Amino acid sequence: MFTGIIEELGTITSLQRDKENLDITVRANFTSELKIDQSVAHNGVCLTVVAIDHDRYTVTAIKETLDKTNLNDLDEGNIVNLERGMKIGDRLDGHIVQGHVDQTATCTAISEADGSWYFTFSYDPVLSNITIEKGSITVNGVSLTVVNSKKNEFSVAIIPFTYEHTNFNTLRVGTIVNLEFDVIGKYVKRITELG
Repeated sequence: MFTGIIEELGTITSLQRDKENLDITVRANFTSELKIDQSVAHNGVCLTVVAIDHDRYTVTAIKETLDKTNLNDLDEGNIVNLERGMKIGDRLDGHIVQGHVDQTATCTAISEADGSWYFTFSYDPVLSNITIEKGSITVNGVSLTVVNSKKNEFSVAIIPFTYEHTNFNTLRVGTIVNLEFDVIGKYVKRITELG
C-alpha cells in the first residue's frame, strides 16, 4: 500500500532481460534502508526488491507487468519516481494507492500557468476506466487531483514542488505514463455495473 507521495527520484543503472522478465537496477539514496523482499513503487508500479548492492538495488518485472505499464520504455539513465510502502500509523498525505497500474496513458498537452503546469493525458477506453472532477488519480506513482475530466481524457495541475521533485519535469507531449485509477471509484463502478 502506498500514498502517491514520491519519496525520491531514482536513476536506472541497468536493465537486464531474463527470458520474459526484466531485472531493473536503480540507484537511490534510501537503498541502505531497504531489505530483500520489500516493496517499492517505481513510477507507481509495486515491485519487490530482489538484490541490494551498496547504493543500488534490483527489482524484477514480469511479462504481465511489462505489458500493462511503461516499464518496457525505460532506458539506462532514466529517472523514476520512487516510494516505499506506507507505514501503519503514518499520515495518509496522498490517497490510497495499491501500486497496481490499471493502464498507460499518453501525455497530449502541457501548458504553463504562471507558476504551475497543466498536464493532459488521454487513455484507451477499452478498459472503461473513468475519472471524475476533483477525484484522485495516480500518474507515474504521483497522487494527484483531476482538474478536468472528459471521456478517456483528464488534466492535472502540478505545483512547483511536485514538478521539481518528481519526473513530471521530464515529461513531454507523447510520453507514456502509468495510471492507477482511484480504488474506491473502481469498486463503485463495478458495483453499479453489476447492479
